[in-house]
Amino acid sequence: MIHRRAFLASALAVFAVPGAAHTQGTNSTIRHMLVTATRAATQRLGRFDGFFGDGLVRIPLPGLLGSTQQRLEPLGLAGPLDDLQLRMNRSAESVMPAARDLVISAIRSLTISDGLSILRGGDTAATAYLRSRTETSLGGLLRPPMEETLTDSGAYGVLDQAAGLIDQRSGIGRFFGGNRTARSSASDYREQVTDFAVEKALDGVFYYVGEEERSFRANPTRRAEDVLRGLFGQ
Repeated sequence: MIHRRAFLASALAVFAVPGAAHTQGTNSTIRHMLVTATRAATQRLGRFDGFFGDGLVRIPLPGLLGSTQQRLEPLGLAGPLDDLQLRMNRSAESVMPAARDLVISAIRSLTISDGLSILRGGDTAATAYLRSRTETSLGGLLRPPMEETLTDSGAYGVLDQAAGLIDQRSGIGRFFGGNRTARSSASDYREQVTDFAVEKALDGVFYYVGEEERSFRANPTRRAEDVLRGLFGQ
């Protein structure tokens, strides 16, 4: 078993003086740091208003949904689309436990080929490395639970209702695809909404994992202690 003080000293050496660390110890420290950062990020985002109440990561409506929402807002007619945006953000908040587990699993399977280069890189080099090697696969894995939460939150139902309120005479029927019916077009938009929600949920996770990495590098003593507690399940 790794001695607590020995691990703490190793972590401090890695982040304070990267050249002093061995590759294996460096990679271990990077992984533990990323796991700790992921837990903190998903806990933050998974609470009520974790996404919707945070202007840095709040999820907007995608494409024409968003532009139509903006056009209707001054007219007081954007209620259904505002509701859809809220439910999208609530879905992202609800899916954070699944996102946490997926990201941590990806971290533990990473082969970090050049840990010292990562540590000598920018303030979020480890996060960028993680994202570049996992984002595509994580998106595919996160899609099913996101679909489930969008359904449970009523987001898909609201999308259908919003489509039903729009007709050609409103002047914005083009939003739903010209001559196609609003309801069939809304069904088409479910795919876009789901993909966008997954993408932006991961954007939020990686954003705050990066912020945790910045904090770790700025204060390696305190953050190494956090990693140590996580390593021993405390």
